[in-house]
Amino acid sequence: MVKKGSTYRCGECGYEAPKWVGRCPECQAWGTLEERGDARPAIARVAAGAPSAPARPIGEVDVETARAKPTGVSELDRVLGGGFVPGAVILLAGEPGVGKSTLLLEVAYQWAATAGRALYVTGEESAGQVRLRAERTGNVHDEMFLAAESDLSAILGHVDAVKPGVLIVDSVQTMASPQVEGAPGGVTQVRAVTSGLVALAKERGLPIVLVGHVTKDGSVAGPRVLEHLVDVVLQFEGDKHSTLRMLRGIKNRFGAADEIGCFELVEEGIVGVPDPSGLFLSHTSEPVAGTAVTVTMEGKRPLLGEVQALVSATQSPQPRRAVSGLDSARVAMVLAVVEKRANIKVGDKDVYVATVGGMKITEPGIDLAVVLALISSARDTPLSPKLVAMGEVGLSGEVRRVPSVGRRLAEAARLGFTYALVPPDSGKIPPGIRVLEVADVGSALNAAKHAR
Repeated sequence: MVKKGSTYRCGECGYEAPKWVGRCPECQAWGTLEERGDARPAIARVAAGAPSAPARPIGEVDVETARAKPTGVSELDRVLGGGFVPGAVILLAGEPGVGKSTLLLEVAYQWAATAGRALYVTGEESAGQVRLRAERTGNVHDEMFLAAESDLSAILGHVDAVKPGVLIVDSVQTMASPQVEGAPGGVTQVRAVTSGLVALAKERGLPIVLVGHVTKDGSVAGPRVLEHLVDVVLQFEGDKHSTLRMLRGIKNRFGAADEIGCFELVEEGIVGVPDPSGLFLSHTSEPVAGTAVTVTMEGKRPLLGEVQALVSATQSPQPRRAVSGLDSARVAMVLAVVEKRANIKVGDKDVYVATVGGMKITEPGIDLAVVLALISSARDTPLSPKLVAMGEVGLSGEVRRVPSVGRRLAEAARLGFTYALVPPDSGKIPPGIRVLEVADVGSALNAAKHAR
């Protein structure tokens, strides 16, 4: 029986349902629907109140108070769109051990050294543990203030006492509000703490950085409404077997939401990598069959990457297919195109396809490089080390256009590549590189033979 006048709301995404169900139809979370009060509350008449400030023409609004201030960490500024905007709330999410706290200690140090006071609040470690890490990475400054707190009201007291220019909370899942029931990290507490910090940021024009945990699938842990409350959502990614770290913008109200920043995690801390293209290329003295270089776009940044393929004979009745760093479904499609359109028989062979340096590429603009790497390995014929290839490959074998070809070619020319295979009608070509336009897989193979 459904209670008359009652409704059920999901604690993760806010979806409302007239009756209780075990799984939310919107976000697919289990056991998150909670009973609310009257489903149809009476609509009260609201009297007009005095505005806090009169409305003005938009051209008269002062924009200087909303200008972004550089953080001192150039790669972070690139992703944020210039730096910290006064009153902005930034959520930084990432897996445990990826280097979130190390990065934010560097941010606090650079801010203290160039802009003013920084307050770092930790709820997961003691103040002494954070101090030891700061000494190891060389991030100790007199204008850096440190507090080990897990109570929201205590954090507000520290802000009143220190009056910082930026506040870092590590992490939001460990904080609790005394006015709300529930354990720290729960849906109710996380929402209440975030709402309180957002109100603090907007009231005082204080930029706040919140550290967030992630779930097993890599998404931000906690209620889905958490991402809607904050202004910026950043994802800090990295392979535990590599020192390279990627900072991706997922949501940004003050800039582009598709930018990335590159960092390298070293013993002395974390450093920005302004030119990461060389990290994703192998360095061999002689050309090797099965390798092809491409240029992928990460936001507005072109990155050179190397695709490696190995096609080998096997005695197994079920040939093995293994993919690393690429979309396995798309590689399987490209493999079918190679066998059908290029007449390269690989159905009875093991096929391995991977990227170099732990790079992950998902865009279809690298299809042509995958095709060339597979055919190069199958024929045991190396490609020119000065050749780059870019283009999306369709099921009929045609090579389709990809965005930002000019920017990709300029990056390839800067790093010494002299030949490029691109789709037809790719626009203006920058100087310093010879471009060969290819319409299909067959013409791409012929053009690759003459690119020496």
